[in-house]
Amino acid sequence: MNSLKTRFASTPPLMAVLALVLVALVGLYLPLQAHAQSSVRPPDNATTSIAPPGPPMQGGVQGTASDAEIWHDIRLGEAGRTSTPNAAGGQMIQSQGEDWRLYREGPTHDYLGYAMLATLVLLALFMAIRGRIKVEHGLSHIKIKRFSTLERMSHWLMALSFITLGISGLNVTFGRSLILPLVGKDFFGPMSGFLKAAHNYTAFAFMLGLAMAFVLWVIHNIPDRTDLNWLAKGGGLLSKSSHPPAKKFNAGQKIIFWGVMLLGLSLSVSGWALLFPFEHSLFSDTFALFGAIGIDIPHLLGLPPAPYSAIQEQQLNSAWHGIVAVVMICLIFAHIYIGTIGMEGAFDAMGSGEVDLNWAREHHSIWVDEVMADKTDKADAAVAAPAE
Repeated sequence: MNSLKTRFASTPPLMAVLALVLVALVGLYLPLQAHAQSSVRPPDNATTSIAPPGPPMQGGVQGTASDAEIWHDIRLGEAGRTSTPNAAGGQMIQSQGEDWRLYREGPTHDYLGYAMLATLVLLALFMAIRGRIKVEHGLSHIKIKRFSTLERMSHWLMALSFITLGISGLNVTFGRSLILPLVGKDFFGPMSGFLKAAHNYTAFAFMLGLAMAFVLWVIHNIPDRTDLNWLAKGGGLLSKSSHPPAKKFNAGQKIIFWGVMLLGLSLSVSGWALLFPFEHSLFSDTFALFGAIGIDIPHLLGLPPAPYSAIQEQQLNSAWHGIVAVVMICLIFAHIYIGTIGMEGAFDAMGSGEVDLNWAREHHSIWVDEVMADKTDKADAAVAAPAE
């Protein structure tokens, strides 16, 4: 039974480490990968039989002569004539779609990849300089309950689903340029199809875990004056001096909590719009809301003015979803590090739910005092209760 319990407790960190290694390899290889940014604009000697906008030429025939101006207009989104009821059918190329494609194959790969790589490098440097944060007074081998089964269940539901979403999402972004050349299209196609389906369905588990964690922990993550002292002293992480007093969650953990909640909410909203496309106008509505108070977000970001078409909304959702996901991945890198190899005794909190008393006193002394006082009050009440 003990061996099974030990094996079960070691499984979650192993999965986290494997995911960390996978994304690290992606980040290391990414800067070396060149991304083609070809244009849909045809060569100068291309020929076309498409009639240009305006009245037809004499005889009603345009011919097949090369005409760069026609292709230039089409590339910029010029709409021609169509006999179908859908007026948009006369537009061959949506210019913003080409801009979105170039963004995905350029800045998305480069800057987001550099962000993940830089986070891993900084954590490695921190580990090399600071070393593992030890329990200063040694382990007491006396356990104190830190998290309930429900709290740990919500954490692991959110954590493992996010790891699955991260791996499958990174394949959507980087798989074609990084994984496809290594495994070939015969394997990459079915693999990507499976990961895409896993991404779509796992998203609901992540949203459930996110909601559960918020309800369970929001009361403990409201900022207070003890957080200012903790931040002023760097939480004791930058030196080997004693750690500042903290409640159940210190200022660093509160930053992680609110970062995960806000970024996770944004991921959920944009992901929902991607799961159910062409049904929402999130960016048009959001920019209109900011515009009502005098903030022109599209102008500040260099975007075309709102409102946007349904396809433009999807392109913006896709871009925003990828950016927020990578920011959250970088945040979770730090969380995984400090909760596993970075700090002695930290993983027990989410592993067994119990932590060493000395660890708890060093990192969460105010919380320990509250727990001990509560136990004393309950014991006194039990003694004072009259016997039946």
